[in-house]
Amino acid sequence: MAQKQPTRFVLDFEKPIVELEAKIDEMRSMTGAIGLAGDIDRLESRVEQLRGEVYANLTRWQRVQLARHPQRPYTLDYVNGMFENFMELHGDRAFRDDPAIVGGWATLDNQPVMVVGHQKGRDTKQNLLRNFGMPDPDGYRKAYRLFQMAEKFRRPVVCLLDTPGAYPGIGAEERGQAEAIARNLKLLARLRVPVLIVIIGEGASGGALGIGIGDTIFMLENSWYSVIAPESCSSILWRSWDYKEQAAEALRLTAPDLKKVGVIDVIVSEPLGGAHRDHQAMFDILKPLLTNELARLSALPTDELIAKRTEKFCAMGVWEG
Repeated sequence: MAQKQPTRFVLDFEKPIVELEAKIDEMRSMTGAIGLAGDIDRLESRVEQLRGEVYANLTRWQRVQLARHPQRPYTLDYVNGMFENFMELHGDRAFRDDPAIVGGWATLDNQPVMVVGHQKGRDTKQNLLRNFGMPDPDGYRKAYRLFQMAEKFRRPVVCLLDTPGAYPGIGAEERGQAEAIARNLKLLARLRVPVLIVIIGEGASGGALGIGIGDTIFMLENSWYSVIAPESCSSILWRSWDYKEQAAEALRLTAPDLKKVGVIDVIVSEPLGGAHRDHQAMFDILKPLLTNELARLSALPTDELIAKRTEKFCAMGVWEG
């Protein structure tokens, strides 16, 4: 029995493209479609032109929407698509295993690494399990344990960021959410192995930064990274979520914005239309970038590696008159 394909989720600005694609499929399915070959070719050319125009001129809010696309690849998709021999490790050895952060040993082109990332769910059941990708302190303490293990065995770390923020619940605060994140920041800043960071979707506040200190920061072109989500910013400034688009513009949270001010290092191109349209193409683009960068960083003396990492983050926010 053929597996049922998931219904495609369509954003408002994608609708003209999807409508033309549906028209092409309809024409192809018609009896005597061979006589419509010229019309189909013209429509396909129009679709390609429209797709290029739309995705070349996305607003910041539209990129936020793409970063949240429910069919976008998540951390475990990247792990399964780019890494080999993944062995997931569980628990923080203090309270519980937090499914909102996953991690474990893997190999990347025969290079053993520790991979850690936020994990969202595909449906309601999975999202409840993963807490919508919002970690508790237990998740950050699990990551802390895995970072220490990577250092002990002298293996590089790869972190995949995709979270709407650390979980703000009472239980999380009672168990030391801020302290758990702060300890991770301190550890990652001094970790004696190469650390690669990849922002694959949403990068909100300390929830992302808690596993986001590294030597090289990659950011997918349709992801976002900011101290606050546009809706929350709108709610604070205008007492309403209605101004989220203006907030996104003011926050300058896209990859080109952050590359310009030195917060990230590399903008990673996505397949036309976004990573959700072709997971394998996205994996094929990202994997060699990580492999090459790991080779470069692994050749550096440890003290130089840490010094450059420290210098990188100390330089952020510096203003020269």
